[in-house]
Amino acid sequence: MLVQDYHFALAPRLIRNRLPLATIVAFWHIPWPSPAVLATCPWRRVLLDGLLGSTIVGFQTPDDRDHFLEACRRELGAPVDARRDVVTRGGREVLARDYPVSVEWPNRYASRAPAIDVCRSEVRRQLGLAPDCQLGVGVDRLDYTKGIEEKFLALERLFERQPELRGRFTFAQIAEPSRDRLPAYRELRARVAALADRVNRRFAADGWRPLLLLETRHEPADVYRFFRAADLCYVGSLHDGMNLVAKEFVSARDDERGALVLSRFAGAARELTAALLIDPHDVEGSADALARAVAMTAGEQATRLRAMRAIVARANAFRWAGEMLLDAARLRAPAPARPREARRPGLSPLYA
Repeated sequence: MLVQDYHFALAPRLIRNRLPLATIVAFWHIPWPSPAVLATCPWRRVLLDGLLGSTIVGFQTPDDRDHFLEACRRELGAPVDARRDVVTRGGREVLARDYPVSVEWPNRYASRAPAIDVCRSEVRRQLGLAPDCQLGVGVDRLDYTKGIEEKFLALERLFERQPELRGRFTFAQIAEPSRDRLPAYRELRARVAALADRVNRRFAADGWRPLLLLETRHEPADVYRFFRAADLCYVGSLHDGMNLVAKEFVSARDDERGALVLSRFAGAARELTAALLIDPHDVEGSADALARAVAMTAGEQATRLRAMRAIVARANAFRWAGEMLLDAARLRAPAPARPREARRPGLSPLYA
């Protein structure tokens, strides 16, 4: 059975107590903290013991896996075989492995989407942009880990440094409200909106706005229309297990056009090394990457996207699931043999 994400960290141990021979795969989608950060969590040993009820604990990156193994050694004193990525707990071996999550390939939304030229014209008309206006796109939940404020600061710096982009480049940020019952998230939303207003007050002219904040939920098909219409996509996560937006953008661009600006702190950066990689905390460096993305030639775009599309095509969602299932099958506990006399006479062993 598959247990997904941190919400259910205690579930593998509870399941193991009821079903001792079960094959349990727990997949941890978010980054696993370093030992120093984990040490601040009062429930760290309970969380570790809960996950170690699994047969396999899966992570997005090798760093996450290594941090988990080190935590088991430090916090629980559990024997760790780093060569085999195995930790022993209660006489059982638990495999810890990285399985980078991905998107389906071929992608259903990309294959069903309108042609690139149609998406470009429709999205620009929807946003009130001139047909030749370059378009940047961001797609994030309104969450403090996504670096939306830092992204807007980089865009502000870009327009300060390159006033010739006024009227020629607009950035559209799709920002779906998230956990807005929590004060911290409401405050984040207010800060993001205020920053977008500031950028627009400073640089807007003649009906054109540099930054469009779209605070509504968009269905996947609509998001892919934006991806196919965009000249660049900006993923500025401060800390992300993977970030599938980057891979979705790559999968959407069957024309091999567009540039990807990608945070080094997103798990996807380990695979999509042909993106323009940034430190989102570095506003000047991020503005440099944006300027380079806006000016990137069609040839360079094609070279970079061709490399990234090959990676996403090979390491797709089916491979992610398949590798976990293969490892689970390999480690599956053998069922106890049934006594021969318990079999019903006259039936093949297959049905007994």
